[in-house]
Amino acid sequence: MDKLSAQQRSANMAAIHSKDTKPEMIVRKGLWSRGFRYRLNHKRLPGHPDLVLRKYRTCIFVNGCFWHGHNVALPRMEDVRGKMEDVIENSECCKIPKTNREFWVAKIRRNKERDKEEQRKLAEMGWHCITVWECELKPSKREETLDSIAFTLNHIWLQDHGAKSIPYPRLEEEDIQIPMAAEER
Repeated sequence: MDKLSAQQRSANMAAIHSKDTKPEMIVRKGLWSRGFRYRLNHKRLPGHPDLVLRKYRTCIFVNGCFWHGHNVALPRMEDVRGKMEDVIENSECCKIPKTNREFWVAKIRRNKERDKEEQRKLAEMGWHCITVWECELKPSKREETLDSIAFTLNHIWLQDHGAKSIPYPRLEEEDIQIPMAAEER
């Protein structure tokens, strides 16, 4: 049973925005401080990614664990009457509400399907996609996550620009000359 009235619940849900969320701001500040420059919510790309890094041909989506069903298994099961039924397994960071469960399961399923489709379209256009989950930005994991994003972006840039490592020349023992100390001369 919902503890809030319909008007209170409506006001709470209306206050939730899709832009400039706290997790998104953490990622933005972390990347900016590491020297990465980006554009916000690019309108011409499928899914309007939260961050677009053109130099790296990369889109970053900062997803809320609840809204995008992080680690939630949503398989469909057939019951004894032959009716399709949703079986939900909650995850650590995403718990499906017990009230109006059918609505929430359908909504989260649609969000997950839409996310996959948008990322597929971006991949076809030659864009790389990175998904950052809200639970990965908790203070205990935050720096590790931001460092991982920076590492991934640098790896993508090196791959796309064909940077090859420079091999070190093999030195033979006779090529190595050790300078003598002043006392030995």
